[in-house]
Amino acid sequence: MANTTDTADERSEDRRGGAGSVQSVDRAVSVLESLARLGEAGVTEISEELGVHKSTAFRILGVLENRGLVAQEKERGKYFLGAGVLRLAGAAAIRLDISQEGQPICRALADETGETANIAVLDGDAAVNIMQARGSAAVTAFNWLGRRTPLHATASGKVLLAHLPRERREALLGRKLPRFTENTLTAATGVREQLTAACEDGFACTNEEFEKGLNAVAAPVRAYDGAVIGALGVSGPAYRMARERLPELAELSAKAAAELSRRMGYGG
Repeated sequence: MANTTDTADERSEDRRGGAGSVQSVDRAVSVLESLARLGEAGVTEISEELGVHKSTAFRILGVLENRGLVAQEKERGKYFLGAGVLRLAGAAAIRLDISQEGQPICRALADETGETANIAVLDGDAAVNIMQARGSAAVTAFNWLGRRTPLHATASGKVLLAHLPRERREALLGRKLPRFTENTLTAATGVREQLTAACEDGFACTNEEFEKGLNAVAAPVRAYDGAVIGALGVSGPAYRMARERLPELAELSAKAAAELSRRMGYGG
């Protein structure tokens, strides 16, 4: 009888749509938290922790196991946190580490250039700024922190895009590239040429491609294994960051990015 009732409850959750989905997510997170606290647990223990029927606990554990977030000791039937949790934790740790290690370097770059310095990381199909420092000449109060910006039209985005695996890079370039200003490159061929130059030069530039009157430069930040995990650079008004000044700012950004890469364990 309990099993039939539980199945009916699950069907009711599905009919409720969003509310049922939220409850399922909450229960899945509770399972992960329980396993983190207990080390390992069986279906019965998990069902008691959640206050649900064993069939519901088994269903949640099955989904988490399929995604690699939990694993099962076959002989004893106990579940424990899987390698997928380590993967997620590692990604979060990289962001945390680059923010912590990058803060003084970002501040120093802003002081040295007088412009706004930013550290950006890849966020799906965009670059997101996780660190910002304003220099003495940066009169604007605009805050780039947390803002997702297009990969093909920003200096940081081009750096991140240039160092993606070829298949993923081509998939992103295969989409329609939106135009933001008259200077935005929307043809994949033209963007590819800039990405090739970014890899060869060690930095990328934008000239009023994302916002009218805004120029920027950025250089790659690498992890211990050489993988590009972020971009560090500066942005500012085109009248102050003119084309002639971009190579100088790019060199300063590249030096700062190299120092941050060393702090992240890169020895290249």
